[in-house]
Amino acid sequence: MSETPRDPILRVVPGPTDINANGHIFGGWVLSQMDIAAGIVASRRARGPVATVAIEAMEFIAPIHVRDVISVFAVIERVGRTSMGVRIEVVATRDLGTTEVKVTEGLFTFVALDADNRPRAVQPA
Repeated sequence: MSETPRDPILRVVPGPTDINANGHIFGGWVLSQMDIAAGIVASRRARGPVATVAIEAMEFIAPIHVRDVISVFAVIERVGRTSMGVRIEVVATRDLGTTEVKVTEGLFTFVALDADNRPRAVQPA
């Protein structure tokens, strides 16, 4: 991520109910956290409601463990007429805060919505 923000958009600790059969955190749980963070950033930029329309790229790099602290970073990468691409990076802090591991990253696309939930123009920055 070229413009990693200083502070994460979300910081979450997964729990025992988020574990898959391998003892790691479910990919779907991670994906939902990424979508929440991206939605916050996209909604701020759009100055209103947005909807996820695509996940263009996502890569799982390392597993997330129970008791890891997950930091989700999000940056607007591109803005179109009605849509925005949000680059997400997830970092796990483990070993009582001594180790940071990049666990996943992705590019999510959001569309700005009007009052009728139809696409609307995103205002210039």
